Amino acid sequence: MINKRLLIKNLLAHNDECSFYDKKRQLNLHTKEGKAKFLKHICALSNSNPSNNSYIVVGVEDQENEIVGDDFFDDSRIQNLVNAYLENPPKIQYENVPFPNLPKDKVVGLVTIKPKSKTSFFKKGIHTILAQSVFVRVGSNTMPTEEKIPYSKQNIETVISIENSSRNSIAHTLDGVIDFMNNRHKDMTSEYKVFKELFIVCWAGKPKKIRDTTYLSRVDIELINEQVKLFYSDFDIVSIQWDEASFTIIEHVPLGLNDKTSYYPLEQVTIRFFDNGYYKMENKLLFEPPAYNKKILHHIYNSNLALLHKLQKKLQLTERDEKDLENLPSTLMICYLNGFEEAKQKLIEAKPFLKAQSNTSVYLSFKEAMRILRKMKYNTNNA
Repeated sequence: MINKRLLIKNLLAHNDECSFYDKKRQLNLHTKEGKAKFLKHICALSNSNPSNNSYIVVGVEDQENEIVGDDFFDDSRIQNLVNAYLENPPKIQYENVPFPNLPKDKVVGLVTIKPKSKTSFFKKGIHTILAQSVFVRVGSNTMPTEEKIPYSKQNIETVISIENSSRNSIAHTLDGVIDFMNNRHKDMTSEYKVFKELFIVCWAGKPKKIRDTTYLSRVDIELINEQVKLFYSDFDIVSIQWDEASFTIIEHVPLGLNDKTSYYPLEQVTIRFFDNGYYKMENKLLFEPPAYNKKILHHIYNSNLALLHKLQKKLQLTERDEKDLENLPSTLMICYLNGFEEAKQKLIEAKPFLKAQSNTSVYLSFKEAMRILRKMKYNTNNA
């Protein structure tokens, strides 16, 4: 098994950006421009590496090569975005990798692009990229091309060498378990489970029993063998189940209006472990949006627009405004899910104003709302 933390270190130490890997400070998949840039790099790296894995490392300062981390990004349906825009799309995997020097809510993202023989190209346009566009890597640059791309084996030996030097060891695994349970989560209930005598899953959270189910809040879950964070949230509630060969996480989200909150199942993630040293993750969206009275929603929607107007004009907020601001992202999301089509765009446009608030929970609420909307969007084959 490859220790993903070691792999990232070895990629960054090996070279500057090159024809088999790229690095980014962060991804922005909220906008068409951000999606276009991401898809362009996926297309180019795939076409330039038909015989070996290629990688994008997210959460690294470009100039100093410093690991600064990025937010936990749990969009398992990112593959659907690639499938929607690229013909002959490569298989990709996004993993969240914790580093000891980062805050526990920050990780380094690792995008793995699997090799394939056919040339990838854009089957439809997005932002400034036209349909039928083809991209390749030339050194550290992503470039458009109109020429036929020759089959290349130029990076096979280098990539295999880097991956082999990133293999796990018993010491790395034990250190990971001890660090998770005794250092990072010593203030919470922590547990671990060994699967197939090969895999170790650690999880921590604050337990709360409701009827016959135990829920966890402030949840952190890691697959220790590969140093991959499977789930992280300061807000969401999850329930956990397992048997001898699988580990299942059911995520719940708090939603409501006028301070009346209920918990709704959002997504089920099941990790299945096999005797041959492989595992597979299966995702199932469970979310059914709550329906509300349209007349009440019209009133609340207009109140939120008035609050956004105050933010844009930098007007003084009342104490009630400050409280409503914390709920604004989830309220606009509820409005959007109940037929207010413009509410989602209003929420996206509000991002810089919400991010500038001294109350950090406001921006965290925005990111949570966008995460749920992304999950729902990528659950279909249309991006």
